[in-house]
Amino acid sequence: MTVPYRPMAARRPDETHRASTPLELLFDLSFVVAVASAAAMLHHSLTENHIGHGLVGYLTVFFAIWWAWLNFTWFASSYDTDDVIYRVTTLVQITGVLVLAAGVPRAFEDGDFTVVTIGYLVMRLAMVSQWLRARHGDPERRATATRYAIGITVVQVGWVGRLFLPEGLLLAAFLVLAVCEMLVPAFAERAAGTTFHVGHVVERYGLFTLIVLGESILAASNAIRAGLDAGTDVPALVSLAFAGLVIVFGLWWLYFDHPAEELLTSLRKSLTWGYGHYLVFASAAAVGAGLEVSVDYDTHVTHLPSLAAAMTTTVPVAVYLLVVWFLQVFETSRGTAKWAFPIGAALVLAASFGPAPIHVTAVLVAALVAVVVTSERGTRAGA
Repeated sequence: MTVPYRPMAARRPDETHRASTPLELLFDLSFVVAVASAAAMLHHSLTENHIGHGLVGYLTVFFAIWWAWLNFTWFASSYDTDDVIYRVTTLVQITGVLVLAAGVPRAFEDGDFTVVTIGYLVMRLAMVSQWLRARHGDPERRATATRYAIGITVVQVGWVGRLFLPEGLLLAAFLVLAVCEMLVPAFAERAAGTTFHVGHVVERYGLFTLIVLGESILAASNAIRAGLDAGTDVPALVSLAFAGLVIVFGLWWLYFDHPAEELLTSLRKSLTWGYGHYLVFASAAAVGAGLEVSVDYDTHVTHLPSLAAAMTTTVPVAVYLLVVWFLQVFETSRGTAKWAFPIGAALVLAASFGPAPIHVTAVLVAALVAVVVTSERGTRAGA
């Protein structure tokens, strides 16, 4: 039974059976809406050949989505009290996510980030209240919690101020504020590190990876259905759908084949791994948008050149492979698998210039899975 209030003491980092809670899963579920909205707007921008505008809009909106999720995830790993106040505050954060998602179309189409900023502020100020509770309940890390609360608040003032800047300064201001956001944990944690649970954090990141890969499957399925409803070439669409599934299945396999628990051994490594997942999540969700563009190209809905249409899928796949390799494979793997990822990424990019780029990419991703499985088996046999 949930109690009305309990002191927000730090949880043990070696706690056994530390699994995701129903509240954390509900929190993740709310992000499905935001990720789907961002990916959908990216698809529309790419299809209309507004590539630069679409990429900038997608990456900036996705940063807000990812950063709010990341902050809650690490905080919950250290301070999840599961009392009434904690639950209500988290539900407020979920509301902020939904407000942010509602503002995504306006941000893409008109460059108006007012609604996105309001939703983001709701999430972040709720996070400040959580840190103030931790400041009171965990005297040993009072300085850390104070730094978080002050740092987050100051940066939020900057986000509000950005709304009043001329259009020419918006991107530069975003980059400065994004860096400031990421410096807050690095600054705060140096006072006294929070007691996050490594296994729990890795599980939470894995669950969000499933969410963004699931968005790719859903986006591709919707695109195929639209093509079939239009009465276009059914065998070609079925073949494209199968290739898309092979790609997504392969990306799932390659991520979860290399557990990361043993990698988070210091603040620097934890920040690198945690921050690097921005590109993992963003590229995985973008694969779905790229597959939709491929369907549009085959059904003559878009006027993108063939190379540009192909790269809407091959580029995010290549980015995903490179970042997963850097974050989770490079340090722990030996033999062929250690270098297969960057080679595979290069070949995927090269596939953009040939015929049937999506099908070739599917073959390359499947081949990379086979190489990794074979190499790891050989390494264990020789150990």
